Amino acid sequence: MGSIDTHQHIVPDFYAAWVNERGLNGAGFALPQWSAASALETMDRLEIDAAIVSVSTPGVFCDDLAESVAMAQRINDFAADLCRSHPGRFGYFAMLPLPDVETSLAELARAADELGADGVVLLANVNGQYLGDAAFDPVIEAIADRGLPIFVHPSFLPCAPLANVPPFMADFLLDTTRAALNLVRSGTMDRYPKLDVILSHAGGFLPYAAYRVASLLDADIEVGADRLRRFWFDTALSAAPASVPTLSAFADPSRILFGTDLPFAPESTATWHRANHDTLFNDEQRGRVLRTNAEALFPRLAITP
Repeated sequence: MGSIDTHQHIVPDFYAAWVNERGLNGAGFALPQWSAASALETMDRLEIDAAIVSVSTPGVFCDDLAESVAMAQRINDFAADLCRSHPGRFGYFAMLPLPDVETSLAELARAADELGADGVVLLANVNGQYLGDAAFDPVIEAIADRGLPIFVHPSFLPCAPLANVPPFMADFLLDTTRAALNLVRSGTMDRYPKLDVILSHAGGFLPYAAYRVASLLDADIEVGADRLRRFWFDTALSAAPASVPTLSAFADPSRILFGTDLPFAPESTATWHRANHDTLFNDEQRGRVLRTNAEALFPRLAITP
């Protein structure tokens, strides 16, 4: 039985052209080539049965709202068609045109209720406005009401990058950590107790620094740490000897998910991280991480006996 990859990206040609023409890609790497055929071939080589796909940073935010809305719609239509064309192999996280709330609610209703999205991808911050901002509550509430998971993907920090250090190397990890702390400290996670939120790349720095920041969340450090355990964590680019022990020591074992970050992670990198799941997790943990935890969150992709 193969794995379920909850952190895999699509890069449709029309989207790549738009990002490049608009000059929106500042992550420090070129957008990779992608096709459904190449994705499936790679998945087969890595024994991945199914992937929940999404569009990565920079998402669809630009200075023209109508353009952002149109691109979000086009991406969601494309992803829904991908799922229909390859049943059982793909699910998808819908893209929303945040920070605009009204159009995001409309696109959420269309993507979830008409197109069958499996969840929603939200950037940790959009133009400096972080998840956990009260202005986003109507969108978060609508997602929670539908029982859809949120996949938090990092974006560009609202400050200048460090010279010679591309943003995806360190800034992305801090961005995820900032969003997670803001979601908890703002009370968003408390207001929506059934909301499932997945943090990319093992939560950025969160597991490593959890007990440092727990006292910020509650006078009882253990209670503060438990509030952070509400999150789900994927292993994309994080199944490494220095990372997995910390993640395993901190996270709820039923809330760790397998991720590859394909195609932004080269296949050789994804293969190295996948192999580490076999040595860094015990047998019970490995089965949960590679498949059964995701089946609980995405029942459409579960294998029925």
